[in-house]
Formats: sequence, structure tokens, C-alpha cells
Amino acid sequence: MFSPLNKGDTIGIYSPSKPASVIAQARYERGKARLHALGFTLKEGVLTGKSDFYRSGTPKERAEELNALLRDPNIKMILPTMGGTNANSMLPYLDYEAFQQHPKILIGLSDVTAILLALYAKTGIPVFYGPSVASTFGEFPPLVHYTEQYFKELFVDSLTFPYVMPMPPIWTDDRLNWLEKTTEKTHHRNSWITVEHGVAEGRLIGGNVNTMYGFIGTPYFPQIEEGDILLLEDTSKTIAVVEKNFAMLKMHGIFDKASAIILGKHEQYDDLGTGRQPYDVLLEQLDGNLLPILAEVDCCHTHPLHAMPLGLRVRVDTTNKRITFMENWFS
Repeated sequence: MFSPLNKGDTIGIYSPSKPASVIAQARYERGKARLHALGFTLKEGVLTGKSDFYRSGTPKERAEELNALLRDPNIKMILPTMGGTNANSMLPYLDYEAFQQHPKILIGLSDVTAILLALYAKTGIPVFYGPSVASTFGEFPPLVHYTEQYFKELFVDSLTFPYVMPMPPIWTDDRLNWLEKTTEKTHHRNSWITVEHGVAEGRLIGGNVNTMYGFIGTPYFPQIEEGDILLLEDTSKTIAVVEKNFAMLKMHGIFDKASAIILGKHEQYDDLGTGRQPYDVLLEQLDGNLLPILAEVDCCHTHPLHAMPLGLRVRVDTTNKRITFMENWFS
């Protein structure tokens, strides 16, 4: 399927939504420097350094930037600069055949959910919910060191499967120091939360729920299968929006097929004074269908970040707060 990265291998970089190389240049350059320090060669997409206000280019321009990287035989992995809001507009123009013929390790999070799930839906090739160049690798130490360690374990080192996903000892969703370091961030002692007890094993599927809202029910959204384990996360939403988005998933029948749910940490969540967490809203939508639920997992917008394999089997033991990757993605 894939092969581990070696020093000197080429990673392609593209900007599917926000023009990070312009609006977050310092953070983008930090992220590139970290990848260079790991020994990788970087090939930047043609929209690097370009900006069309809130985006890096038109839908077709952004799709062609990614397509060029998908078609390049020398690229082994593709990372986004960061997310945004409009990656779904690229989906009709992506070269799915190129990805099918020459699979690459495709990683991203947030708005990149649309691209990840569309490419998986059209090809069946696993993709990875994980770090981006600016928003993730551009983070400051010490938190970025954990993200880098997990990245190396998953994509560089020779993994032994089954692989148990580690829980980092600390985390933050503090927005300080986005571009330049001015003060120390608040670090929290870490803990995942068992919302409902149980054990399940199945295909992992999901990502950013607000992004799913923009293309669910289309041919670019994967068919949810009986026994799937859902990965759900979001950032900077109010409880009202969280309820709207979970209700959307319910009305599409997704919760009826799932065997378990992994909820990522919600960066900068606003409970609007209710004192309720996203998992409280989720439980309302489940209507007594008490699936195993593990919440506050470090796999999304907060730091550190651990990548997750979409399209491959994982095992979730919510009682013991354990997530195990069951399938080897290296051929």
C-alpha cells in the first residue's frame, strides 16, 4: 500500500483553503523548517505565496495544485499548509484516477476532511487525519515535539501492529503564539474521558463535522457501513452549532450504523453558559443508543496531535481508554 518515509524523500505541500503561506507566513516557515530538519525534501504547490483574500485560489486552481502533486511520481506524502472553509469546492475537479494509480500518504485535518473522504470514497485507499504544515508543525515546543514524535512513529519508523495510540501527558488549545512566541501557553494535564463503556472494532471513518456538512449526501462522501467507528471533531464552535451538526449526522442515519464513537478534543469550544460538553449534546442525539464513546482524544486541532488512519480497522476500548490501530498500511 505505502512505504515508510526515508530521509531525502519528497513531501508535497498544497493550500486547499486558507493561503497559509501568506497570512501565517512565520508559522508556515517554521513548519517547513521542522520537516526539513527531519531530512525531507519539500515540493511546494504552485499557489504557495499566493492569496485570493480568504483562499489561495479558485476551486479549479486549488484542485490543479493538488492534482500536480498527486501526479508527481517522486512525491511520497502530501500535506496541506492548513485548513479553512472551502475545500469542498475542489471535489469535482480532483484527479481521483491519479490517486488510484499512484497512491501517496495523504494527511490533513479540519477542512481537509472533504478532500480526504472524497479521495477515499472514490478509490478505497486509506488516508490519514493528521498534521498540517503551518497549523501543526508550525507550533512551538514543547508540544510540537510530541506531534513530531508521533509522526515519525507512524510514517518513518517500522511500526509493529497492532499499534496502541499513546495519550500525550499534556495538551493545550491556547491560541497564543500563533505567529511569534510572546508568552508561555497554558498546558493542561491530559485525560481521555469514557462517556459510555464498551469495546468495538471496525473501520475508522470521519473527521471534522462542520466540514462534513458541506458535502454529506453527495457522491464524494463515503458510504457509512454497519460497524464503522466514527471519528468526530470540531474547532471554535458554540454548543448550538455542535447540536446542529450532530443532528445532521443523526438525520443521515450515520449513528444507526456506528459501533463506537471517538470524539476529538474541541479547540476553543463555547458552551454558551450551559456547562455542557460536546458529548452531552451527542448523547441527546443518540436517543438512548448507548454506543461506546471515548472523548477528548488528541487527534485534531489541539496540540499535540496524533494522526488517525481513515479507512482502516481500529479497536476502541473506552473502559480502558485505549485505541489500537489493527491494520498495517505499509506494504
